[in-house]
Amino acid sequence: MTVLVNWLSELADQVLHTPALHWVGVICGVVQVLLAKANKVLLYPFGVASILITIFVLYEAGLYAEILLNLYYLVMSVFGWVYWATRKGETPVKAAYSTGRDWRIAALIVAIGFPLLYYALIHLTDSTVPAWDAWVSATAWAGMWLLAKRKIENWILLNISNAFAIPLLAYKDLYLYALLTLFLFIVAIFGYVEWRRIIRREDYSKVYRQT
Repeated sequence: MTVLVNWLSELADQVLHTPALHWVGVICGVVQVLLAKANKVLLYPFGVASILITIFVLYEAGLYAEILLNLYYLVMSVFGWVYWATRKGETPVKAAYSTGRDWRIAALIVAIGFPLLYYALIHLTDSTVPAWDAWVSATAWAGMWLLAKRKIENWILLNISNAFAIPLLAYKDLYLYALLTLFLFIVAIFGYVEWRRIIRREDYSKVYRQT
């Protein structure tokens, strides 16, 4: 009981003393995931803003390995923004289930990303949790790639990453970001349900138009 009280007290103290810039980053992150759940392309500008602020926060904290992950997020967000956006004269990319090829690429991202990042964390940083950190990053990389391709399974991989990231962030005393990740975990569940509904509606409309 004492441990819980101390943890809640520490959490409240951190929230009360959180710089305004951190709050802006967290709010942008919340808006981004809500827009992703709603299947809106505007998720990307908010995501980019959140990532840039988070990179600055991580730099101040000296968490350089986490910066690498966020730089990847930034690249994938820009790619997704271009890929996802409705351009004049072109049909917008619709949400869909992953193909076998999509799954193979996602698995390859994890299979290559995890050992490479683990090696880098051991030899290039003073990380005390290299395997933990590498796993969170590798699964998130794969999830972001599927999100950029508008594949519904992105929510599954992102939540695998989130499930490990929440205790990792708490372990690093980044409680505000741990709470944000918990929120993202919950929203991702609803995001999967929402995207599945959208896909089924599109499939029904396609069948209806053919009859």
